[in-house]
Amino acid sequence: MSEDRLRIAYLCDMSPLNRNLYSGGNARIYDSLRKHAGEVTILSHSWHGAELLRRLIHKMPDPVNLRLRWRMHLALSRVIARGLQRELARGPYDVLFCAYSFQSMCHVTPPGPMVTAYTSDATQTTYRMSEIGEFHKSWLRIGRRLDGWVERCEQETFRNTDLLLWPSRWQKDLADQRYGLGEARSKLVPWGANLDTPPPPFSRTEIHHNRPVRLLMIGRDWFAKGGPIAFDCMKELRARGVDARLTVIGCVPPDFHVNEWVTVHPQLDKADPADLEHFNAELTRAHFLVQPSYESYGFAFCEASAFGLPSLCLRVGGVPIRNGVNGYALPAGSGPTEFADKVMSYVDAPKDYIALTISAHREYKESLNWDAWGQSVAGLLREAVAIKRAEA
Repeated sequence: MSEDRLRIAYLCDMSPLNRNLYSGGNARIYDSLRKHAGEVTILSHSWHGAELLRRLIHKMPDPVNLRLRWRMHLALSRVIARGLQRELARGPYDVLFCAYSFQSMCHVTPPGPMVTAYTSDATQTTYRMSEIGEFHKSWLRIGRRLDGWVERCEQETFRNTDLLLWPSRWQKDLADQRYGLGEARSKLVPWGANLDTPPPPFSRTEIHHNRPVRLLMIGRDWFAKGGPIAFDCMKELRARGVDARLTVIGCVPPDFHVNEWVTVHPQLDKADPADLEHFNAELTRAHFLVQPSYESYGFAFCEASAFGLPSLCLRVGGVPIRNGVNGYALPAGSGPTEFADKVMSYVDAPKDYIALTISAHREYKESLNWDAWGQSVAGLLREAVAIKRAEA
């Protein structure tokens, strides 16, 4: 089976051809399956008999659209599933692979001996009940009344799925416990860095008391990504006699979080060669990615590891950081002082810092890249297909 090119039907509520949606993860998953697993056909994200309603919801303001769309999709899943099953019948396919939108899989019964697989960095229930959901409070009160129904739909869908591929131990453990999953179907397979081109050759970045110590933050939302802590960490380091600087990529901090030691790049388009060169240069010369964010994964941490850049974050959600390997995830509630303490521990031990950069880059090469994900998933899919064919 190792040489088989599987026939994969790809399902999501948004097209993977749009590389900006789902923080680029949807596109990377699709690309990796094509490269490592087989021929991939993108299924329609139409609601079939309810398509007119989907289009009306998409015309609503984003805050309403985002919250209403998936709930209505789930409510109409039996109608939508019938149209999807007609698409699948035009196959044949070996695998139905769904990314992110579990509601797209709900009540779908694939024709024939088809393996079903699903991947996401969180589920609606695990997200809502975590510290991340508490941080990003929902303002749609009626949604809380539907929580029990949503969880029942999740449990039914996941228990009827052959392979569940979680990128983090955090999400895997929560899903296994919440939905009663077993090791045979629930797998840990980390996602990778969202890099269209390979990073520059790895070069060691040294850290010294008598040179600037460069901190970096990447993200579109200054507050959600923990920008205030990063800024205050820089101020704390300066108060300790370290020439700390902070570079921000992707957003504009408020005026009270900007001073002469803060450099801001509101946007760097990695599709533009000049911007990509600038982005690579910033990651190459930085000493730490300081990003105490509340998110269920965090592709920026994978990108940092690709450059041998250690990350400092919070142990919140499924951040792909292993302490002492590619950075440190500090306990939730840690503030600027704790982050500054961690930076200082390496300013005081330059050789340990170099060892940390080397292990961070190794973590990217061995685990936090999409080739590693694609190869692992291809193997799991081929094994599952072989088993299903033998049982047919």
